[in-house]
Amino acid sequence: MKLNDAVIGAILVVLGLAVVVHVQGFPRIPGQTVGPGLFPGLIAAGLAVCGALLIASGIRHRAAQPWFVAGAWSRTVRGVASVAAVIVAIAAYVLLGDALGFVVVAPAILVGLFVVFGVRPLHAAGLAVVASLVIWYVFYKLLRVPLPWGVLKNHAF
Repeated sequence: MKLNDAVIGAILVVLGLAVVVHVQGFPRIPGQTVGPGLFPGLIAAGLAVCGALLIASGIRHRAAQPWFVAGAWSRTVRGVASVAAVIVAIAAYVLLGDALGFVVVAPAILVGLFVVFGVRPLHAAGLAVVASLVIWYVFYKLLRVPLPWGVLKNHAF
């Protein structure tokens, strides 16, 4: 799938402006001229400026580049199923992650995704378990990101 630069630029401008507006509500630190919203605001403003440049480029080249071109994958059942599987996987994690926990939900979702993407089921299961444990270790132990425990709440490692 290919989008015209103007479409991507418009998305970036909206995203940048939304962040700039949001960081205005960050609390001020007494006695400092630089607050916690300065750097995210600068990055967001830069994003919006780059988006505006993309819009100008896309409009300038719109005769040679249509607004939207569907990729070859969008004309196959497997391609559409793969996109749908990713959306379903994200929704499943959002709905089940807190209740069942990361260690339970992540391998199940990864097995499903791997199988849809063409990995043999036995390989998918092994890879999903290993990948989930590596992700859990990196985020929970090393980066100290609080992942949901769900049904394993009383068995935290």
